[in-house]
Amino acid sequence: MGNRLSKIYTRTGDDGSTGLGDGSRIGKDSARVNAYGTVDEANSCIGLVIASGLPEDVTALLTTVQHQLFDLGGELCIPGHAAIDDADVEALERHLDQYNADLPPLKDFILPGGGEAAARCHVARTVVRRAERETVALARDEDIRPQAVRYLNRLSDLLFVLARVLARVDGHGEVLWQHERRR
Repeated sequence: MGNRLSKIYTRTGDDGSTGLGDGSRIGKDSARVNAYGTVDEANSCIGLVIASGLPEDVTALLTTVQHQLFDLGGELCIPGHAAIDDADVEALERHLDQYNADLPPLKDFILPGGGEAAARCHVARTVVRRAERETVALARDEDIRPQAVRYLNRLSDLLFVLARVLARVDGHGEVLWQHERRR
């Protein structure tokens, strides 16, 4: 492991720049910083999901995801670095299939809710979607590996499915959008 932070503030970012993992400096408002910053925010949201008390299998899965998101943040912070691979995306797909298998087919849109854990999962899902959009925007101008975008895309899908699962586990059930309510 590299250097550990012994002093939290350095004052080097007071000019609006930040250091990347390769030692170069870049504006704090750059597309790259937005992308990895939102991945970090998504990771924090998943921490809130875990803190709400989950079944052990979901906690284990989301803890693994947190580690992978930290890796992905590093990949986005270090130009040219690779940390997420096809096997990570495929693992998310297997979990998606596993958790989705016991859910009833969707016939209506679902509102974010269904109990505290499910609602937190929906918040995490929307932040992951934003991280995906920001990573796509970054990829328009810089070389970003497609695995990063695919991982975020599958993760948001997984969080949607887990929100459905957690709504049932908590006994709240899903909150369906009532599109006919104004007629």
